[in-house]
Amino acid sequence: MTKPKRVTLFIQCIVDSCFPAVGEAMVKVLERQGLALDYPANQTCCGQPAFNAGYRDEAARLASHYLDVFEDAEAIVCPSGSCVHMVRHHYMELFAKDPRQLDRARRVAAKTFEFTEFLVEVLGVTDVGATWNGQVTYHDSCHLLRGLGVKDQPRALLSGVRGLTLVEMTRSDECCGFGGTFSAKYPEISEALLETKLANIQATGTGAVVGCDMGCLMHMQGMIRRRELPISVHHIAEILAGEE
Repeated sequence: MTKPKRVTLFIQCIVDSCFPAVGEAMVKVLERQGLALDYPANQTCCGQPAFNAGYRDEAARLASHYLDVFEDAEAIVCPSGSCVHMVRHHYMELFAKDPRQLDRARRVAAKTFEFTEFLVEVLGVTDVGATWNGQVTYHDSCHLLRGLGVKDQPRALLSGVRGLTLVEMTRSDECCGFGGTFSAKYPEISEALLETKLANIQATGTGAVVGCDMGCLMHMQGMIRRRELPISVHHIAEILAGEE
């Protein structure tokens, strides 16, 4: 895709409902790149929770609405690899037997991007003019890494932040244990995975962990707060929005 002039924002449920500052930070970064932005107020859930729980008909209705809302967008950007993975991959499953909807889904999926992927791969940007003083470590979220293949892009962007030092953790690509409804259905396994993740974060000696999906970060933040650990949790958009 060539650099678009206008970007349509897809703000996933957890950011819209619980962490609006992440959406605001993404807007700030994109506006610095000289892009015009749209936010369709009638956007809703992409359908991922319903899909993962086995409610395919309900997920298809939400997916159809997503196509209605975003079909005419020039480019769609979302601060979540998980939701973008849903659009890019599982919409094809939902509409496999409906040629018209499948064609629409393919066209919309091709212009739906995760935030860091869009900055690096579409805009060709790794330095967004950000400053953040201190050391951080980075968590690879599962859908972003395994589903979309996004690994180097967030690291390239963090490396371009003045004053920031990235310290890699051991097994950064290991699941944090969230997995949406997985953490509710299998709390013991979820907590065990999170224990390992937090131990790896602490072993870096940094005071901050950065990621690209608020589901993972919220999960980590819960245990960090309960244990009163001196670790701050940040979506990468919040780091990239920082300036002197």
